[in-house]
Amino acid sequence: MSEAQMREFDLRVTKNEREVERLEGLLEALVSGNGEGLETSGLADKELSDLVNDNKKLKYRIGILKKSIERLGGDSRGGGRSTMSTESFQDRMCNILGQLEGIFTQAVKTAYPEATNPTVQIQLSKHADYQCNAAMALAKTLKKNPREVGDQILKSVPPNPLIAGLELSGPGFINVTLSKDFIRQQVSNVVLKGVTPPPTTPQRVVVDFSSPNIAKEMHVGHLRSTIIGDSISRLMEFLGHDVLRLNHLGDWGTQFGMLIAHLQDRYPDFASQPPPISDLQTFYKESKKRFDEDEKFKKRAYQAVVKLQAHEPTHIKGWEEICAISKKEFKKVYERLGVVLEDRGESYYQSRMEAIVKDMEAAGMLEEDDGRKVMFAEGADIPLTIVKSDGGFTYDTSDMACIKNRLYEEKADWLIYVTDAGQAQHFKSLFACAKKFGIYNPDKTRVNHVPFGVVLGEDKKRLKTRSGETVRLVDLLDEGLQRAEEKLREKERDKALTAEEFTRARDAVAYGCIKYADLSHDRTRDYVFSFDRMLDFRGNTAAYLLYALTRIRSIARTAGVSREAVVSEAGKGPVVLEHEKEWKLARTVLKLPDVLLRITEDLYIHPLCEYLYEVSTVFTEFYDNCYCVEKDESGKIVKINMNRLVLCEATARVMEKCFALLGIETVGKM
Repeated sequence: MSEAQMREFDLRVTKNEREVERLEGLLEALVSGNGEGLETSGLADKELSDLVNDNKKLKYRIGILKKSIERLGGDSRGGGRSTMSTESFQDRMCNILGQLEGIFTQAVKTAYPEATNPTVQIQLSKHADYQCNAAMALAKTLKKNPREVGDQILKSVPPNPLIAGLELSGPGFINVTLSKDFIRQQVSNVVLKGVTPPPTTPQRVVVDFSSPNIAKEMHVGHLRSTIIGDSISRLMEFLGHDVLRLNHLGDWGTQFGMLIAHLQDRYPDFASQPPPISDLQTFYKESKKRFDEDEKFKKRAYQAVVKLQAHEPTHIKGWEEICAISKKEFKKVYERLGVVLEDRGESYYQSRMEAIVKDMEAAGMLEEDDGRKVMFAEGADIPLTIVKSDGGFTYDTSDMACIKNRLYEEKADWLIYVTDAGQAQHFKSLFACAKKFGIYNPDKTRVNHVPFGVVLGEDKKRLKTRSGETVRLVDLLDEGLQRAEEKLREKERDKALTAEEFTRARDAVAYGCIKYADLSHDRTRDYVFSFDRMLDFRGNTAAYLLYALTRIRSIARTAGVSREAVVSEAGKGPVVLEHEKEWKLARTVLKLPDVLLRITEDLYIHPLCEYLYEVSTVFTEFYDNCYCVEKDESGKIVKINMNRLVLCEATARVMEKCFALLGIETVGKM
């Protein structure tokens, strides 16, 4: 375990443990009614609830940090580690912002040991690379002059290879200038060793996303969950986590009774001959129409449900055939989007639902409510319906069995559910009830619901077809291909590319634009779906950014310099950077680790899109001011600036990694 990691963990553990002690003291005072300055009702109740929640969050953080230290082979009390070792970042990219926060947190504690839970804010500065504003808040707490506090903090920062200079500014700001040698080496490392993740603690992460229903086609409503869930999974995998991508399929329930009954009528020999159903959606509508209009058929459908739940072989065979046809169609969509999932339907949890209901009843967790069995919990505004009045199970039952399975059988450290915002209340109740039942402990496990808004049409209403039906996802993808091809032909790309290159470019632009248009928005908000806007080769779109990347890649190729030659140049030593635009681009390229770690805090993907656009914009500034390849009046190359080609290579690699994390394919030519 490196000194930098040990020091960072020590700081965080100590900070959190002190805060826990403070909160527990307040909790004790509140509970006993002796809280000074706190009312005994109303505000006190809210204060108590907030303190309980804060206390649990901090205990959870301490547990994770100590687990990190155990995994990395250290001790929770390093003692005497005051300088960061650059060895940690010889083979990986440095999360500069995070490292500076750790350095200044330690400096504050050294300068003012009496400061409890100091707030350290590091931000970009116009006067230097970064600025530390810790002195302002601390001076207010300690009732001291902020400039004097800032000076004490500055003097307490030990020599560090990341920092070249510190300067006190204004009322107490500390300007930070990064080491140019460190930046140069980091840029060269990106070319030599690729884009690598910052130091993280590996965890078992289960991401639940997409989740269509069997016998129904995927529609535009599944688009956001699939795209957002895939990108989150890609990020977690890149950071070194053990990720289980689960597709919670709706493959069980009363609707299968009508489907199997209809299957028996349409294809009597389905048990021995696979039914040639080419359009499952039409098949579903036919069975639903019969179910609604034909009482005899409805009775048979209910009987089929009973036999299916009793695992009668013929009915199980019919169910398996329907599921197989549906999964085959889902797979086609997932392959087009480059999404990989492990199917796990509700049927998988049937025996687990039966077991958990018995356990909940034995524990006295369920209450009778108009024939139903429901569960209430603090924080659950709406109770979970665990058993229906007819004795059947619900989505609530299934999700309770799911969360237990993922925590105890899958051994997950972190659960992520990606669904539309309309399910926010359900997940709030689910987590509260799981906590009350004792299968979920927020001190040990992180659980996130990742909600998103709806996709709107140009009329600002839910995206639908002209006939008013929900847009099929496959139709949306087909239209994307058609529009992308038209756009590329309009730019005469078909004349500049081979047939194979053109097809790859078309697919990359079509699917990339659909994904980027979604991921570049704040996921909690609705967004207007517009092919015209997303296929615009200007501004913050995938079309523009993919083209920008191909232009960067073409610079060395046009100069006749191979990637191997550029890598060889980077291996000669830290890249030479002289022009201010070179330095600006280098610093921008190295911001990626901090962007990624920030995303893990709230699971909003759009900052990655904003960063990708920033990189392309800063690169344009660099390219306009710094010649990578110099030519004479006749167009003959007279000089190749290899150091700038190294910087181009680092930029391209960072952009490619961003695209990969967004699930967007890149192309060499466009």
